[in-house]
Amino acid sequence: MTERDILVVDDEPVITQAVSRICEAEGMSVDIVDRGEEGLKRLKTHSYRLILCDIMMPGVDGFRFLGEAFVLGIFTPIVMTTGYATVENAVRSLTCGAADFIAKPFTADELLTVVRRGLKYFKLQREAFAAAGPGRRASLAYVPCPPRYYRLGYVSWAEEERTGTVVMGLSDLFLKTIEGLEGLELLKIDDEAVQGTSCASVAAAGGARHPVMCPVGGRILEVNAEAVSDPSIVEKDPYFKGWLYRVLPSDLQNDLKRLISCSSDRM
Repeated sequence: MTERDILVVDDEPVITQAVSRICEAEGMSVDIVDRGEEGLKRLKTHSYRLILCDIMMPGVDGFRFLGEAFVLGIFTPIVMTTGYATVENAVRSLTCGAADFIAKPFTADELLTVVRRGLKYFKLQREAFAAAGPGRRASLAYVPCPPRYYRLGYVSWAEEERTGTVVMGLSDLFLKTIEGLEGLELLKIDDEAVQGTSCASVAAAGGARHPVMCPVGGRILEVNAEAVSDPSIVEKDPYFKGWLYRVLPSDLQNDLKRLISCSSDRM
């Protein structure tokens, strides 16, 4: 089966042309289809390291494409994209199994940041399958979040405390896909975090900046100053000492309904 770098599933020529131009300039091979149905057919004859899929398409839309790709046994990371960039679309994408989400319109830097993160995810996944060997279950080499936590895709996590506050941070798998955390740009105390929107920016090696999607909305009560001054703490201990925020949630029960319980990762 032929392997290519990226499959773009989108019915907007201006977007597909831009993705093709930007990614091919970086040495990546790109195939384009303008319907979800065609994308699914292509996956039966070609393999890809990454898929970029629009949400709003006639016929098979992005969420249906995502579900049917999993039914077909396609483990290629899928990045969802849309011009209808609502919080619901962003959160639903990650909850339904997408590797990432990017809103249109996007800059070349924003696109390449997401693409490189997705390709790194694919590399980690391929290494896991190779290590497992034929007939054995593959397991990515990362530390999953503790069972009592909730996660937004593989990006961020939230832990409800007994006092009603929530602690939030970055997942270990997200940190592994950015290939070297060098700095953090965080919100300030009393700022409002909104679920599904960017609440932090991670500086990585090479100058790339990765936005972090917030798992829970609310008012920020505390920022982990130790993590800001020494970002290596986040990489070494992302679920405990490396937390980012403590927040007073605005609608915790509804926010948690949109997240994935980390206890399910161990079933």
